[in-house]
Amino acid sequence: MIARDSEHVLKFVTDGMLGKLTRWLRMLGHNVKYANNIDDRLLIKIAKTEKRTLLTRDVELYQQATTKNTETFLVEGKNEAERLANLSKRFNLKLELNPDNSRCPKCNTKIKLAKKTEIADKIPLSTKIFYEEFWECPKCGKIYWQGAHWKKINKTLKEAKRLLAK
Repeated sequence: MIARDSEHVLKFVTDGMLGKLTRWLRMLGHNVKYANNIDDRLLIKIAKTEKRTLLTRDVELYQQATTKNTETFLVEGKNEAERLANLSKRFNLKLELNPDNSRCPKCNTKIKLAKKTEIADKIPLSTKIFYEEFWECPKCGKIYWQGAHWKKINKTLKEAKRLLAK
């Protein structure tokens, strides 16, 4: 059974080896608890207690979780596009980024559309000039917009979709 929350969003817990993938999954709208620097037993306990799917690149942890009947997935792939394609295949997750459904890559809180006038003092002047749409994390206050990095994000998602279609 795949772990989902009340909004049907996938729920994961990731180990310390998957920090970058954690951010990707959060941007895609999934609830991901990142557990850096905690032991394997506690990771498995978090997955079971919070009804999350454990994602790991650690074969030993994967085997331990499996023997304890914990929903787990061994993440394989040389880069983020390959890892995202593999996760999409296994969990049927959409490889579409919609900021209106995204979570903060930093703290996992659902981000909210923000009025430019309300966040103007928190962003660089050049950003105010060139961009109109912004999202803000209500918990950590981080501001997001579809800046220059957006091309790289879309390129990675496009590559993941291409790999998935093979």
